[in-house]
Amino acid sequence: MKILVTGTAGFIGFHVARRLLDEGNEIIGLDNLNDYYDVNLKLARNEILKKSPGYRFHKVSVEDADEMARLFETEKPQRVIHLAAQAGVRYSIKNPRAYIDSNIVGFLNVLEGCRHHGVEHLAFASTSSVYGLNSKYPFSTQANVDHPVSLYGATKKSNELMAHSYAHIFGLPCTGLRFFTVYGPWGRPDMALFLFTRNILAGQPIDVYNRGDMARDFTYIDDIVEGVVRVVRKAPEPNTAWSGESPDPASSQAPYRIYNIGSNAPVKLMDFIREIEKNLGMQAQLNLMPMQAGDFQKSHADVSALMADFGYAPKFNVQVGIKNFIDWYKEYYSEGKTPR
Repeated sequence: MKILVTGTAGFIGFHVARRLLDEGNEIIGLDNLNDYYDVNLKLARNEILKKSPGYRFHKVSVEDADEMARLFETEKPQRVIHLAAQAGVRYSIKNPRAYIDSNIVGFLNVLEGCRHHGVEHLAFASTSSVYGLNSKYPFSTQANVDHPVSLYGATKKSNELMAHSYAHIFGLPCTGLRFFTVYGPWGRPDMALFLFTRNILAGQPIDVYNRGDMARDFTYIDDIVEGVVRVVRKAPEPNTAWSGESPDPASSQAPYRIYNIGSNAPVKLMDFIREIEKNLGMQAQLNLMPMQAGDFQKSHADVSALMADFGYAPKFNVQVGIKNFIDWYKEYYSEGKTPR
């Protein structure tokens, strides 16, 4: 199968592309290699993918309408996995325009490419951040998500709405996946596990928000990849039981679905930190901070729909996942590279 994966130099995109290449698919990779975090880490991921004869890479920004149109016209992918985005809750407070450009304009360009070139299925990344002020756990795709607490979450909710409109008007099959706190080897330097590991090893304090009274549905990268790969193989069908009088937010009379993809096992932040300490053999210096703007206290994914429809079953706990990350981190940065 010929699949366009956007964001292949990114954390999730790299792992998804590598899995699909291992399965014998032809992967068209796209990334703009921006400097939101260490470009060398992105380049290193991409060099691994380039070793596969089934991989072709395009250095393109999704917000560039002309380049995106040319890419779709030239490559004509059968399916698209859209993972490229401006990520990060906190950065959206400092640089909101980057989120509109990449996550809104860029997503429109992806939708237009899919629409005009007969793409069989668009699977795209959403986020647990869409749940915003919701406090009923576990977070369900049946819940109202009209109260985001970050612009990042708002742009991802917008993506879900945009995708539905294209599914309804043009019959483009679309599946949105709400990712829950993804972690693992080759992870992003702006994420908690990377930041905590780097600072503890350097003898520097770690910032612990809400004074540690937080919990996250940490989801190991291999579980995320398994879910994405299962989903992209099967395009959604219209839900014949869908009713406008009692609308199901996660499906439609159009070929459209929304799923949570998480571990369904929240972990307290302080327990997460203790597991890092155990693997490093070092104690963290805690800089206890108040809750940060745009953040929320707890996340917990209801993944029952993904389990029912795709046989998804998360396998990795944080004990295994943190160990795997730290093993990778020590090996990668033992080669004279500087974490930043």
